[in-house]
Amino acid sequence: MSSADLKPRLIVLAGPTGVGKTELAVASALAAGGEIINADAMQVYRFMDIGTAKPSARQRAQVRHHLLDVVDPDEPFNAALYLEHAMPVIEALHQRSSPIFVVGGTGLYIKALLGGLFDGPRADEALRASYRKALSVHGPAPLYEELRRKDEQAARRIHPRDAVRIMRALEVFELSGQSIIEQHQRHNFAERRYDYLKIGLMLDRPSLFENIGRRCDRMIAEGLVEEVRRLLAMGYAGSSKPLQSLGYRHIIRHLDGAHDLPDAIAAIKGDTRRYAKRQMTWFGADPEMVWFRPEERDAIAKTVSSFLSEGGPRRLA
Repeated sequence: MSSADLKPRLIVLAGPTGVGKTELAVASALAAGGEIINADAMQVYRFMDIGTAKPSARQRAQVRHHLLDVVDPDEPFNAALYLEHAMPVIEALHQRSSPIFVVGGTGLYIKALLGGLFDGPRADEALRASYRKALSVHGPAPLYEELRRKDEQAARRIHPRDAVRIMRALEVFELSGQSIIEQHQRHNFAERRYDYLKIGLMLDRPSLFENIGRRCDRMIAEGLVEEVRRLLAMGYAGSSKPLQSLGYRHIIRHLDGAHDLPDAIAAIKGDTRRYAKRQMTWFGADPEMVWFRPEERDAIAKTVSSFLSEGGPRRLA
C-alpha cells in the first residue's frame, strides 16, 4: 500500500515555552529527513522574530519550516485560519512521503489540527448580552453557580473566574439542552484525519524557569527593544493583539516610560513563567502525550522511528 493510500502521519512535538522544542525538532526532523510545521500562535507573524523565539536562519537552512511569517501583525489569525494553512502543507508533504513534524506550544492549534474545531450551536447574541450584563454587575460568581446547577460536568472543568468559557458553556446548554463537555467528547470520537504521535517535552520547574530567565536575557541582548521600536515605527499599533503578547507588551510599556528596562525584563520573566505553568497544565492533562526530558534524544529518536515504520505511539527504553 502506498503512502497516498494511508492517512498522513504526524509527529507532534509540544511542551511549555523554554523547554527546548525548537532545537530538538530540528535535530529530529534532520535525522528523519522530514520538515517542520509551526504550531506557535505568535511565530506566524512577520517582523516578530526575537520576541517569539523563531527558529534561527541556521536552523531554517537545516530543515524546511512551514507556517512561519504567514501574516503581518495587523492581520487576524486564529485556529480556523491555522487549519486552512496547515492542512494543504500536510497533504503535500504526505504525497512526497516526507516525515511531518508539528512543533509548538499553542495547544489550541494542535488540538484543532488533530481533532478539528468544535463549533457547537451558533452564538445567540441576546443570550450573550444578558450574560455580559450579569457579569458586569455581579462578576463571574453567579454565572458560575448557574453553570453548576445546569451543567455540573462543565463546571468541574472550567475555572470559576473563566468568564468567557462559563458564558459559552451556559450558552451551549441553553441552546442545545446538552453539556458542552458531552458535545466535545462526541466530536473527539469522530474519525481522525491524521495518525499521530504526541511527544511532550518536560523539565522540572526550577530548570524550566532557569531556561526561561536565560532566554529572556538573550532576547534583550539580541535586540528585542529595537525590534519592538521598529514595529511601532512601521505603524503597527501597540494595542494590537500580537503586540500585546509576552515580551512585546512589556517593552512597549518600557518605551512609553511606564517601566525602566530592568523592571520590564523582570515582568517578562514572571509572566513567561506563569504562561509556562498554564501550558504544563494543558499538555499534562493530555493522556495521549508520550513524555520525555529534552536530553533523552536517543529514546525520542527510537520512538519516532518506531511510529514512522510501525505506527507505535509508545515510549521505548
